[in-house]
Amino acid sequence: MCGIVGAASHQNIVDVLVEGLRRLEYRGYDSCGFAVINGDDAKHPIERARTTARVSELADQGKEFIGTIGVAHTRWATHGKPDTQNAHPHISNDLIAVVHNGIIENYENLRTELKAAGYVFTSETDTEVIAHLIHREYLASGQKDIAQSVRVVLPKLHGAYAIGVIAQDKPTTLVGARAGSPLVVALGEHENFLASDALALAGRASSMMYLEEGDIAILTADSAQVIDQAGKPVQRELKPMPAQADSVDLGPYQHYMQKEIFEQPRAIGDTLANIASFGPELFNANPDDWQKFDQILILACGTSYYSACVAKYWLEDIAGIPTQVEIASEYRYRTTVPNPKTLIVVVSQSGETADTLAALRHAKTLGHPYTLAICNVASSAMVRETNWHFLTKAGIEVGVASTKAFTTQLLALYLLAVSLAKRAGKLSAEKEKELLRELRHLPKALHAVLALEPQIIAWSDAFSKCENALFLGRGLHYPIALEGALKLKEISYIHAEAYPAGELKHGPLALVTDKMPVVTVAPNDVLLEKLKSNMQEVKARGGKLYVFADHDTNIVSTEGINVIRLPEHYGNLSPILHVAPLQLLAYHTACARGTDVDKPRNLAKSVTVE
Repeated sequence: MCGIVGAASHQNIVDVLVEGLRRLEYRGYDSCGFAVINGDDAKHPIERARTTARVSELADQGKEFIGTIGVAHTRWATHGKPDTQNAHPHISNDLIAVVHNGIIENYENLRTELKAAGYVFTSETDTEVIAHLIHREYLASGQKDIAQSVRVVLPKLHGAYAIGVIAQDKPTTLVGARAGSPLVVALGEHENFLASDALALAGRASSMMYLEEGDIAILTADSAQVIDQAGKPVQRELKPMPAQADSVDLGPYQHYMQKEIFEQPRAIGDTLANIASFGPELFNANPDDWQKFDQILILACGTSYYSACVAKYWLEDIAGIPTQVEIASEYRYRTTVPNPKTLIVVVSQSGETADTLAALRHAKTLGHPYTLAICNVASSAMVRETNWHFLTKAGIEVGVASTKAFTTQLLALYLLAVSLAKRAGKLSAEKEKELLRELRHLPKALHAVLALEPQIIAWSDAFSKCENALFLGRGLHYPIALEGALKLKEISYIHAEAYPAGELKHGPLALVTDKMPVVTVAPNDVLLEKLKSNMQEVKARGGKLYVFADHDTNIVSTEGINVIRLPEHYGNLSPILHVAPLQLLAYHTACARGTDVDKPRNLAKSVTVE
């Protein structure tokens, strides 16, 4: 979701701001802009550029600007349509410029109050109220202290936010603040920075620190100070700035999504590196506490929720531990019956997913003492706020539609299930060695599945002409069917739904015609014969089946049935293999339809607001 970059330097920082936004494009956005002040000129006005086009267009505008301090932003519309007037930064009376990630929930009351005080609004956003509130406080206090003005205003803002602020008559000071949304301070040589993601400044700064809840950062080119909400100076841990990762480069691939699909064997291998046994140490868990929970509740959203749904099968079948899975945004708003012997597991690629973070915090207020994060970002709020964690090694995922993050989440949850089976005495030493051998073979098996791409491309042309699709799966593979349908709708804009195949007769069969492709996930498991019967129900109604089958299922291509065979059956790990061809099908269908694969409309990479 929205991205922030800010800089204070002795040099022109326009290119730094624009390059930072370019690196944050993967998060998704529908407008972008920057505001700068030339600190060498005491009377220099705030200058602003905004566009609803891509960052490359903003870069063209930026060639005419000079600024030694500034803020920049990529916006994903929440309040107000995506147009130039609603794009950030927002400026109050030519004096205060603000960029903002998050949502101000009480903005309507604040807007009414500010209008009564004579403030004129030029946008439909919630962000503009922040600029006007800071402006009012800045003038009313008489101190002309921009950091103090921000500190006084923050308690009036209800919701989640990260902000960057500059003032025209303080052309050397950049202020940032956060509550609920991430914000990084990065330190360079005679220049300092703010960003919502360290990736924006990788290679530019030498060290960094993560602001904590309620922190306010006060930056100049030569200094960086952090204060808490009470105005007291605080120290935050300095960390080395990560180098710019090669994975950000597209390389020979057409889109980042395609690149990330093919990076999955590497991501699986990296996540498995150095794992020689199963147990609490994989999750940084205290061995004593590891024995104290007797059920699991997994909270997640979107693709991560589907990985959790697969995990429920694993945890109950392999480990014998009762498991519930809930959509995070629903869990926190309903009355639940807490059990303090429940392990709360939160799953998120970014570790900043707003609904999942809020659900975690809600669970902790209910008295759940055991919490575990499965996440791809070591520095995320989710990792910092849980007792235990497992870090997947997917690397940077640029495409909005998750691929390698999903498969590494599945792997992490499988490791959890097997580790708990070992805790329960269900895993002999010989069986542990066998499972470790299977896991080490997984990257090679996934490579073999990805080699099916040419056959999948042949299917994509037919899919690109459809407006609806049905996905079927059973057991472990029903959530994989859900994920396949989600991928198709996300990037090709084809309406797609998934059902357990046994539910066909209970309604979905009414949709089946020769215009409705039916994608079927068909592993060689105990439910195969039942699934074949469901497939015949589709064929009898004139439906066209597209089947991803294991090599030994004896399902063959005939009239109305198209089959692609996966090289081998992989037992409990089969979902990790079967999801890859569904990702490729969605990807190549979207390419055939000419959509913006990496940045699908209306969607954002990191959902940091409700």
